[in-house]
Amino acid sequence: MNKFKFWFNNARPISLPQSLLPALTAVALSYGSQEFSWICAIASVIGVMFLHLSLNLLDDWFDYRNGSAETRVKVVHEGFRGRMHKYPYLTSGEATSRQLVIAILSFLSVAALMGVIILVQRGWMILGWVAVALVLGVSYSGGPLKLGYRGLGELVIFLMFGPLMMSGVYYAITGGLDWKITWLSIAVGLLVTNIVYSHSVLDSVPDAKMGKKTMAHLMKTPSGQIALSALMNLLPYLMVVTGVILGQLHPAYLAVLLVSPVSVWLVGSLNDFVHEREVKTEPKPWMGPMGDFDGYRKAGIDWFLLRWLTARNIVMMFCLLIIVVNLIFG
Repeated sequence: MNKFKFWFNNARPISLPQSLLPALTAVALSYGSQEFSWICAIASVIGVMFLHLSLNLLDDWFDYRNGSAETRVKVVHEGFRGRMHKYPYLTSGEATSRQLVIAILSFLSVAALMGVIILVQRGWMILGWVAVALVLGVSYSGGPLKLGYRGLGELVIFLMFGPLMMSGVYYAITGGLDWKITWLSIAVGLLVTNIVYSHSVLDSVPDAKMGKKTMAHLMKTPSGQIALSALMNLLPYLMVVTGVILGQLHPAYLAVLLVSPVSVWLVGSLNDFVHEREVKTEPKPWMGPMGDFDGYRKAGIDWFLLRWLTARNIVMMFCLLIIVVNLIFG
């Protein structure tokens, strides 16, 4: 149990909402279907969680081989603002790279077991989703593609945690697909991608020094970065409005518009950041949970986590509203 807790904590469970919330949203959207299966629903959520954790550790393994933590420390010492915490359990000697590989395979085994349960219930079609997810997940940091280092990491995140994962979970539970999951998976996928994109905007200078190209770098200028941020933050609401107008979503889903002011604030805050207008902002209740913010401030990473956690909380609030609306109106 202690070993599991150790590796679970090092697999960055703080990032789990970006996979579990879309997965639970897909479960809620599938609820009420004649083919609904609780066995497949539970197996899907557990499988998504352990696949996500294993990919986080795999990302650490690839970065460890490339020495990214050491490079990041050097960048920070050169005077660039960045965060230095990357696989500290390896650099401190608490664990070895061999133990890391064993942990990755262990977490993948749990995900694979859940996949087998779904395979028995739904047939071979589900393997298509699994295969694409594995290829994308490995290619995010691993060679030869290393998509996360070529400015395509955000595209991978969008596909994996939006349309691909949510439609896969929906199919696993119901054995079919519909327009509702299509509209909402794209909207949720964009907001999940916004978490990673906001991260890349905040870390664009140290990332460039490390030789890592992100979508923020492809935008070339601060204005371009903010234009894409605005698109990722606001297009999801337009997707829902369009789905309602076309009669493919219940009007009650317009409740997600309640979250839009938080998205607008995030775009404005990132705009201040890229134009080097540091405005000291305290977390507000409407931004959602912020954890130990005093601790973040003492560690000097409050400037990052205020925005990153807001991006995460937007996904949380958006998904929870979808879940509530679906449970009430079906």
